[in-house]
Amino acid sequence: MVVNQATLKRDGVQDFVSLRATALVLASYALFIIGYFITTPEVTFEAWQGLFSNLFVKVFTFAALVCMMIHTRIGLWQVLTDYIKNAKLRAILGFLLNLLAFVYVAVGVFVLWGV
Repeated sequence: MVVNQATLKRDGVQDFVSLRATALVLASYALFIIGYFITTPEVTFEAWQGLFSNLFVKVFTFAALVCMMIHTRIGLWQVLTDYIKNAKLRAILGFLLNLLAFVYVAVGVFVLWGV
């Protein structure tokens, strides 16, 4: 079996399962937020702040952010290895895009726990 060090998991099956699991978490989070917008008559700053002051929402949002980073990392590796043949360009793009995904999560955590 070939072990690829570029992914978070050891093989393609685990990458496949990880992508599907993270997609389920992201989809459920999106449905939760859409449901909030549908059921809340007027979304004001106070209502939004009240939603995100709830510990469950903070944990759920953090889980969604981490799942987004994992999903992005695996997906980027797959797309970049399929479409970018130049190894140096692929490495630079992979580094920059993974760094950007990490920055999104870091900023999200600072914003989330600052409420």
